[in-house]
Amino acid sequence: MDYIHLHEMEFYGYHGALPEENRLGQRFRATVILAVDLQEAGRTDDLNKTVNYAEVYELTKSVVEGRPYQLIEAVAEEIAAQVLRVFSDKVTGVRVVLVKPDPPIPGHYAAVSVDITRGRFE
Repeated sequence: MDYIHLHEMEFYGYHGALPEENRLGQRFRATVILAVDLQEAGRTDDLNKTVNYAEVYELTKSVVEGRPYQLIEAVAEEIAAQVLRVFSDKVTGVRVVLVKPDPPIPGHYAAVSVDITRGRFE
């Protein structure tokens, strides 16, 4: 199996369980990894034989910058579900890593994140 990686796309969203997160918003970073057969695209140099990265970016952006969710788990699930639905003819699996770099939690840490895999990865 081949993979397409879109690393650390950054967006601004209003997700969180605390009221100030929904009101003020914060940064989110998303990495989306697609399981897709890239052999035909590599042989033919034809964009129609692969997944357009710009479309995956826009889809991810629309979820992260769209309606607010309480949990980043729900945001990641929505990204994965939409990727599998929109690109069902090419994508057999998707991994979504959603990072919340600045959650309002006291303490010292780099970030919090969720990492989910949906579909079939070989």
